[in-house]
Amino acid sequence: MHRPAWSWRLLATAAFLVALLFGTFWWTRGWRPSEIEFPDQGFELSAEAGQVNWVAVRANGAAFVYLDATQGHGIRSPRFLADWQAAREASLRRGALHHYELCKLASDQATSFIAAVPRDPEALPPALALDEDEGCVSRPSRNVLLQEIATFAQMVEAHSGKPLIIRVSRAFEEEYAISRAIDRPLWLSGFFLQPAYGERPWLIWEANGSRALEGVGHSVPWLVLRP
Repeated sequence: MHRPAWSWRLLATAAFLVALLFGTFWWTRGWRPSEIEFPDQGFELSAEAGQVNWVAVRANGAAFVYLDATQGHGIRSPRFLADWQAAREASLRRGALHHYELCKLASDQATSFIAAVPRDPEALPPALALDEDEGCVSRPSRNVLLQEIATFAQMVEAHSGKPLIIRVSRAFEEEYAISRAIDRPLWLSGFFLQPAYGERPWLIWEANGSRALEGVGHSVPWLVLRP
């Protein structure tokens, strides 16, 4: 059966669009900022990452890693200590990250973090992740939350000897204006473009939230440290 010319053009256009979308997907998975402009790059490793080939990770451009250590009160990453040691052996600088839960006392959460993370003068500063918490129905007011974060920072900084880094999502910052009230280094997110939603310039930029990295079984948030 002879196809009309317009149907061939339609098929060609559809094939081109599919190829374009596929290419864009793979480009997105592999993209990271220029190493010339930002030489110090690394990634965040979640508690669900599983076994990591640290030699491959190091060979593919990662100079540091932030490991998910704790969440809320009493929830620890089962692989944290093993990965903490393995990253050091692979010559990656490493830091520990706590995921804050709005309905839990900051003092309890800080105690969990301190118990899980060894004191190490060579480690990167500890980081606190602030994001929407759907599990917390009765959300604290801004004033209460700021007081709680100050408590967490005081306890963790006394343990680590370094200023706490605040990782705050755009939505959380818009709701609570954390960076306006708490004078700590910021970890902000923005794919491809540098983020500007904080009151101060970022120290850590999550430049790609889902980057494919050889040596890790799934995509990872790719991070940049300000030069």
